[in-house]
Formats: sequence, C-alpha cells, structure tokens
Amino acid sequence: MSRRSMPAKLLLTTLYILLVSLPIHMSPHDVNIDTHKFRSSSGHRSKTVGGGSAKGCNNNQFDTNTTPCQKSTTIQAVPASSPPLVFADQRLEVVYPIIQKFKSTITSDPLGVTKTWVGSDICSYKGFYCDIPPDNSSATALASIDLNGFQLSASTLDGFIDNLPDIALFHANSNNFGGTISPQIAKLPYLYELDVSNNQLSGPFPTAVLGMNSLTFLDLRFNSFSGEVPPQIFTQNLQVLFINNNIFTQGLPDNLASTHILLLTLANNKFMGPIPRSLPKALATLSEVLLLNNQLTGCLPYEIGFLEEATVFDAGNNQLTGPLPLSLSCLEKVEVLNLGGNMLYGMVPEVVCVGLVNLVNFSLSDNYFTHVGPLCRMLIQRGVLDVRNNCIPDLPFQRSVMECAEFFATPRMCPFMWFHGLIPCKLPFQHSIHN
Repeated sequence: MSRRSMPAKLLLTTLYILLVSLPIHMSPHDVNIDTHKFRSSSGHRSKTVGGGSAKGCNNNQFDTNTTPCQKSTTIQAVPASSPPLVFADQRLEVVYPIIQKFKSTITSDPLGVTKTWVGSDICSYKGFYCDIPPDNSSATALASIDLNGFQLSASTLDGFIDNLPDIALFHANSNNFGGTISPQIAKLPYLYELDVSNNQLSGPFPTAVLGMNSLTFLDLRFNSFSGEVPPQIFTQNLQVLFINNNIFTQGLPDNLASTHILLLTLANNKFMGPIPRSLPKALATLSEVLLLNNQLTGCLPYEIGFLEEATVFDAGNNQLTGPLPLSLSCLEKVEVLNLGGNMLYGMVPEVVCVGLVNLVNFSLSDNYFTHVGPLCRMLIQRGVLDVRNNCIPDLPFQRSVMECAEFFATPRMCPFMWFHGLIPCKLPFQHSIHN
C-alpha cells in the first residue's frame, strides 16, 4: 500500500466512526421530545390553532424545576360496603323497615330513645319487646311496644301500628303523636291492649276497633277525639274503656245496660241528657264510675243504689238537680263520692252519712242543700264531707241569701220522686228488683 493511500483510508475510517456514533448522541434528546408529545396529547390540549400553549401546561422543556403537563387522574374512593343485617327471625326482618320509616317521621326525641333503634337486634330497641307468637312456637316476633312517657313527637301513627302484624300490646301515652287512628288496625289479630292516651290525636272515634275480638283494653283519654261514641263499643268484649277528656258529644246510650266493661270513664267530655235508669244496673260490677265534667242533666236515678261494687262514683260538675236518693246508702264499698258542682238541693240524708262506712271523700260542695243533720256534721268535722258553697244557714262558707232565693224561685221536680225514699239494699224484695 502506498503512502498516499494511507491518509485516505484514515479519513474514511474516521468518517465511518462519526456516522455510526451520531444517532447514539442524539437519542436522549429525541426520546425526550417524543415522550413530551404523548403526554400532551393524552390528557391536555397541546397547542391551540393559533399557536397558544395549552392551559395549565409548562412548555419550557429546558426548565428542570418544572413538571411537564400530565394527564389528570381522579381516584374515587369506593365506600366499604356494610355487612348485611342478620335478623333472629324473618318476622323481625319484616318489621325492621317499618320501624325505621316511623323513626324517620319523629321530629322530637328529647330523651334520645330512637338512638337505640339501630341494627338488626330489634328486641333490644328501647321500648320494644319480643316474644313467641301464638301461631308458631319456634318463632320470635315483635310482640309489644311501650313508648309511655318518651315525649316523642310525630305527625301520625298511621303506617306504624297497623303494619306490625304480631303486635299484641301498644302503649304510647304521654307523647305528642298527632293524626288519627288508622282503620287498618282492624286487621291486627293479636292486639289486646291499645293505649294512646295523652297525645294530640283527633278525628272521630276510631271505629276500626269495633269487632276486634282480641281487644280488651282501650285507652283514648286526653286527646281531641270528637263526635259520637258508637254504642256498639259498650257491648264489646272490653274490660277497660277510658274515653275521658275528649270532645265526645251525645247522650249516654241506652245499651250501657248490657255492658260487660269493668272500668269505664266517660268524664270530661260533653255527654248530655239524663243518666239512664238502666245505667246503674249495667255498671253494677264497676269499681269506678266516672261521669264528671260533662253536661248531664235531670235527677239522680233511684237505681244509683245498685252500684254495689263501686269504690268511686264521681258525677261532679254537671247540671244534675233534685234531692239525693236514699239509695246512695247502699254504696257500702264507696270511698270517694263526688256530686259537687251540680244543682242538687234539699237535705243531706243522715242514712247516707251513716251507711257509707268506707267514705274518705264525700263532696257535695257548690250545690243548693239547705239542711245537714248531726250524723253528717260529724263527717264534716272529720274532714270527710264537704258542703261548702251551699245554702245551709248556720254553716260558714255558704252562698248568699240572694243567690239561694234566686235558685229556689224556679220550681224543679224529678220524675219517680216516690222512689227517692226507698233503700233497695234494705228491702225484702231487693233481689227481684235487681233482676
């Protein structure tokens, strides 16, 4: 090889080496550009038609302190699913949504009762009690609810009581429940006690209870029910019927003579008219007869003496008139006898004061009696008999002479006056009278 060819070969070798090594030196820069273009096209607007840079992206490729525009990724947290509720019995599972729906309607819970109404253990909810249902000895059902005194507020009980198929006892007195009683309660086969007293319920008497053979206890006291009470309720198989302190307006029904009720309160309504002569015989088994604060008129019937089991007889604050029948002396078990606040007159019978040996409170105040004998005065001294605000001349705290004279200026007569002097429990034919 000649010396001239040597530089040429060296030059060719040098050019080859440069050509081979050139892509290697450029590759880092080219790869960086390609990656930047992918990122720009994948999540953000790269460049606008007018050549503006993408909003929020950093286009300075040479600034190592900034991060190139990247795809925005939002990771949504998936809530952990709650474990399914497990109920002790399918019957409890059925009533669970009913309870929760009722809970959502409660607007006031000052004692925090509903905070315990959580989870599948319904039998541990405050006020809820479970038992074995009559139709299945191996089952567990919600048998009774006692919300007495919880001060809960809700606009209605509809959709709650009437949808509890196994409920036997429902007590909810002293709360603030409104609305009416659903007619659907008639379909509850086991309900035997219903107490919704001292609430804000209104509307007519809940006729759905008529014909409920299982019902033995019905308490509607201290509400705003109005209208008439169906006569059928008095002959239903009830043991207790409390309907006092409502706005019922009617005469006392004659079919009270056929009642089997043991505790009956009709007080603080607007019952009108006379006390039926059949009523005392009908209520002969009652221990308490409460007729106070109504609009009853007429005279006390002689048959009042047939209330042999009564420990309380209260007909105060009505418009009753006439003399006291001597048959009152037959109420040998009576402890409280209130006839105050009427228009009764005449003398207070000595035989009544002597015969009622169990008397603790005997009120004849705010009437128009004119005479009290020595035996009755002994009861006054003992604090048993109250005759204030009458027309008895020699006793203190009586009506004025003018007020008494004005009253007696209008004659008042009672039918069957000849019976007022009879004492049925002392007569030889008293059993025939009873029958």
